[in-house]
This record gives sequence, structure tokens and C-alpha cells, in this order.
Amino acid sequence: MNNELIKGTLILSFATVVIRILGSIFRIPLQNIAGDEVVGIFSLVYPVYMVILTLSVAGIPVAISKMISEANTLGKKGEIYKIYKSALFLSLIFGFTSFLLIMVFSDHIVRLMGGESVRLSLIIVSITLLIAPYMAVYRGYFQGFENMNPTAVSQMLEQFVRVLFILIIANVMVKRGYEPDMISGGIMISSFVGAGLSLLYLRYLFFVSPLKPKKEVEFRFADFLQMSKRILYISLPICIGAITMALINFVDSFTIPVSLIHSGFSEKDIPYLYGIYGRGIALVQIANFFSSSIVLPLIPLISKSIAQQDWNKVSTLTEKTHYYVHLISWPTGFGMFALTLPINLAFFKDLQGSDMLAVFHLSAVFMSLTLLGTGILQGMNKEKLAAQIIVSSVLLKIATNFLFIKWLGLLGAAYSTLFVYFVIFVVNSYFIWKVKSFVFWRKQNNSIVFASLVMAGVVGIPTLLLNISDWSRMGTLLYLLGSLAAAVIVYAIVLLLTKGISKEDLKEMPIVNKLIGKMDLRGKS
Repeated sequence: MNNELIKGTLILSFATVVIRILGSIFRIPLQNIAGDEVVGIFSLVYPVYMVILTLSVAGIPVAISKMISEANTLGKKGEIYKIYKSALFLSLIFGFTSFLLIMVFSDHIVRLMGGESVRLSLIIVSITLLIAPYMAVYRGYFQGFENMNPTAVSQMLEQFVRVLFILIIANVMVKRGYEPDMISGGIMISSFVGAGLSLLYLRYLFFVSPLKPKKEVEFRFADFLQMSKRILYISLPICIGAITMALINFVDSFTIPVSLIHSGFSEKDIPYLYGIYGRGIALVQIANFFSSSIVLPLIPLISKSIAQQDWNKVSTLTEKTHYYVHLISWPTGFGMFALTLPINLAFFKDLQGSDMLAVFHLSAVFMSLTLLGTGILQGMNKEKLAAQIIVSSVLLKIATNFLFIKWLGLLGAAYSTLFVYFVIFVVNSYFIWKVKSFVFWRKQNNSIVFASLVMAGVVGIPTLLLNISDWSRMGTLLYLLGSLAAAVIVYAIVLLLTKGISKEDLKEMPIVNKLIGKMDLRGKS
């Protein structure tokens, strides 16, 4: 792997980090500006759009890059042109078909999602489907020549513009007194603007690039059919793997409104209630990002170890990645659970839905472990099995949503999420163990859970004794920051006293290992 590719891969990884952070936290200022009802409509519509977008786009850049890389290596310049042209036509077909499907079935979709309040948002955001697959072709084209920079920059540009326009449009429309359904529809324009500017950037790079393919051969319909089959053959498994996690949010958009209506709520209540539910989605995504990002670099090593038939290393990596996620996810979940009240007030201005939010915070533990398990199965070349597990869990989510919401209202949806991710974690772990046995629960995990419980008690009990509802947001935020510092200190002390972490483990962690190295040098001097 050359230095340029390594540099490009690092840039792409950095872009992914930025995109995930922005995609998680923007809901908090949006709720502050426009309220829970607007966030509710957004949270209902966006998963539907994302699933359809994933079906239209996911896998295309990878498939094109793979095909172009192979053709370039073999010196088949004419084939590169055919791949490029076929991918463009295929993307246009995907985009137009996806857009048309939403338009044709919009009445049915709107009815299932709880009423007319989501119609405008659904129609406006679906327009983005006309250009998003087309944009994906250019990302894949540059990747085929081991140039990751255009993809990274275009992704960050798209996300920055999208989030910026969401907040600007929401602020302007709220000040002018628009209704929540109109505001939600307005902010959906941001997706089209972000994708459009990203496409313009990629098109410009493409036309000035020396990598632009030359028309050395005639492009016929038979070439389109041949290349399209190859693109679909490569991209469909990737697409299935990419869509599975999004499906859980997708089914929530349909089953929660229907379940709430059957439980006695009216259509007008749905956007507001789903906005409250959306608070949990935003916070848990942030928590999961930090835990999953630590282990992501280790996942490709599993694939490499299997290819080398180094099964001892597979076991070691599996146990190590599990240990690191346990190390972070338990204190994160328990800490957020203990600080639910100040978190809710500081970020969302009131204490509505705090019980639901508390359950969501606990589910963060198993969401992180689920992401890890799915990644390890994919690293073990068990992509289809990982997808089957998630699809089965989607069916379980549908059933438990209807059942739990009937019993507990909106709180039942949070319990359904907690239950489903726990089940996925257990099933993932079983199949990973079948491929290669590993220590499912290390002794150190007992210390991790114990330290997390002690920490949660120390920072959580005061919130139950204090009348937080009367606090200002600034006062609550300062209290939250102080509690966070105390939580880190208490967790670290208890973890070290109970031997939940060793010096060897610390040395393997980025940043921390450098600090230990400096301390060791000082001790020797």
C-alpha cells in the first residue's frame, strides 16, 4: 500500500468521524430552535429516506472502485470508460425509480407514519434521491484510482452544508411563525442542497482530472447490460450489509405511530411524541460513536488473520475488542442513566420523556456491543449471517414495539429497543464463538460493571435529592460538567483498585500509551 493511499484512507476515516459527530449532535440545537414536534417529524421521515437512499447508493462506490482498479491494473482503458458510463446510467435509473416509488406510494407511507404532518417533508427529501446515486458514481470512480480525497472532502462538504442549512432554515422559519410540518419540510431542503454542492465539487474535480476516461471505444447497450450485472453482483451484498442497522430506525417510523394511535393517542400527538423519542436516538448515537470508533481499526485485522489461518490471533483480537467496548460502554450507559435528568434539561430545555430517555441510555451498552459483534462477523466473512441476524431482529422489533407500547405507551418503545439490542448482542456472540471460541466474559468485566455501578451511584443519587426542574440550563450544564469529571475520576479509581484494567491494557491504547511511556522515562531518569 503506497503512502498516498495510506494518507487518503486516514483522511476518509477522519471524514467519517466528522460526519458521524455532525449527524448525531445537530438534533440537539434543532430541538432547541424548533421544538420536539419538528424533530419528531424529521425523525419519522429521515429513516425512511435513509433506507431508500442506502438501497439506491450503498455498494455502488465500492463496486465501481473495485472494477476500475482491476481494469486499470490490467491496462484496459476502454473498459474503464464502459464501467463509468454504465454506472452513470444505472445510478440515474436507481435515483429516478426510488423517487418515483415514494411519489406513487406517498399516500400509503404517510398514513402508516401517523398522518399528513409528514407528507411535505417526505416529498421534499425524496428529491435528493434524483442526484445522490449519481454523486456516488464519482466517489467510486476516484476510489478506483486509490484517490480517497474527493470522497472524504465531498462527504464532509455535504454534511456541513446539510447541518448548516437545517439550523439556518429552522431558525428563519420559526421566527416567521411557520407551522411544524412546514418547518420540517423546509429543513429537508438541506439534504438536496448538501448533495447538490457535493456533486458539483466532484464533477469539477472529475473534468479537470487527468484520470478522466477517454472515449476509446463505442459504448453500446450490450456493454451497459454486461457492466451493470457486474456492478449489481458486487454492490448488492454490500448494500444488504449497510442497510441492516438502518432498518431498526426504519420500522420505528412506522410501528411506533401506529402503536400509539391504537393505544388511544391522536394523529396530532404523533410528531410531538416522536420528537420526545428522538431525544434518545440523538444521545445514544453520540455515545455509540465514541465506543465503536475505538475498535473499528481492529476489525480489518480479523479478516487478515483469518486469511492467514492465524486462529489464535482471531481469538485474541475478538476478546480484546470486546474488552475495550465493555470498558467504555458500561460506564457510558450507566453514567448517562444516572445523569438522565440534568442531561435532558441541559440539552432539551425540559424533563419531558426522562423515563424513556433513561431506558435508552441503558440500551447504549448493548447497541455498542451489537455494532462490534456485527463488525466482527463481517470481518470473519460472515456478512450474510450478520445481515440475517439484523433482519430477524427487525421482525422482533416490530413485534415488541406493538406489544410493549400497548402496555407502557412511548416508554415501551424504549424498552423494545433495549430488549432487541440485548438479543442481537447475545446471538452475535454465539455465532462468533462458533466460528472461533473466545472468552465471552473476562474477570475484568466484573470490575468494569462494578466500577460503573459505583460511579453511577455517586453521580446519580444527588440528582434524585435535588429539585433539578427549577434549575437554569446554564446551571444544569455546569452541574453536568462537574458530575462528568467526578464520574471519570470515580470510575478510574474503582477500576484500578479492583484490577479491572492492567498496565499492559493501558499501553495498548492510543494516547494513553504515550503518557505511560513518558511516565516510565521520568521514573528511570
